[in-house]
Amino acid sequence: MSLEIIKESDIPSQCQRGVVATVGTFDGLHRGHQAILTELKRASKKEQMTALAVTFEPHPRTLVTPETPPLLLTVWEEKLKLFKEYMDGKLLVLEFNCELMNMTAEEFIKIYLVERMHLRQLIVGYDHAFGKNRSGTINSLMKLSHQYSFDLEVVNPVIVEGTPISSSRIRHLVFDQKYPQALDMLGHPYPIYGRVIKGIGLGKKLGFPTANLQINPRKLLPPEGVYSCRLDLGDKIYSGMMFIGINHFNPGTDVSVEVNIFDLDEDLYDREVFCYPEVFIRENRIYKEPDKLIRQIIMDKENVIKIINRGESKNVY
Repeated sequence: MSLEIIKESDIPSQCQRGVVATVGTFDGLHRGHQAILTELKRASKKEQMTALAVTFEPHPRTLVTPETPPLLLTVWEEKLKLFKEYMDGKLLVLEFNCELMNMTAEEFIKIYLVERMHLRQLIVGYDHAFGKNRSGTINSLMKLSHQYSFDLEVVNPVIVEGTPISSSRIRHLVFDQKYPQALDMLGHPYPIYGRVIKGIGLGKKLGFPTANLQINPRKLLPPEGVYSCRLDLGDKIYSGMMFIGINHFNPGTDVSVEVNIFDLDEDLYDREVFCYPEVFIRENRIYKEPDKLIRQIIMDKENVIKIINRGESKNVY
């Protein structure tokens, strides 16, 4: 896949010949989103035009409903990494601000897509709605397509167990501790991006040094517990085990994200990494004595190695 990130100031020069475009928040870049990007690629090749995806940062609901903003399946760094895997074309990231929040769907279509991007075809999901008061429904987009002379294509939903996949549905699955089902609907490993920071050093003292991740507070984490995982350092991917939860030996702290990587003897301090929790091993427990925790961690590692050897971690999404 080849993806080019463009700025708003680049629009006139990048889109003179016209575009086949899609617009959305794309939180999670799940299988429904992937179907839209697949259709975007097909249509742009057929029309021999630029494939353009338009997305927003931050998530629109941080301004629209600031009292109840959603936890995110993908923070920006994670979303960008997924776009690079699933899209050919150009990605325009618009800062979601008060001006955009108060722009009607027709204003956005006219000013951004038609006048500036020379829109020739718009591809959206079946339940798409955007603009002030979500005025850009499928019915209104159909009227606007005639008014401004562009084609509109609506992509059918991806159905799982009789219900369309959506970002909100996947969030509920994670909240309800149904992580495997959430992974299935995502269609890809669940990314956790973070910077490695100093911890209390307990893992190293116990013989299992961990990389402690500082993550975006808006990130939705999987249920607390221990997982098999993979760590992406850019040049190489490592297997390991991951702890998500309250560290009971460090009272008063927030939820910790700690990764013990197998076959890696390297200081990762201050590195930016992507970690992927895969198979759930066990829930978070309280161990009052370090010796008991050590015995449990040894068992955890043995279980993770068995999972890796059986290839189960390759079949969790």
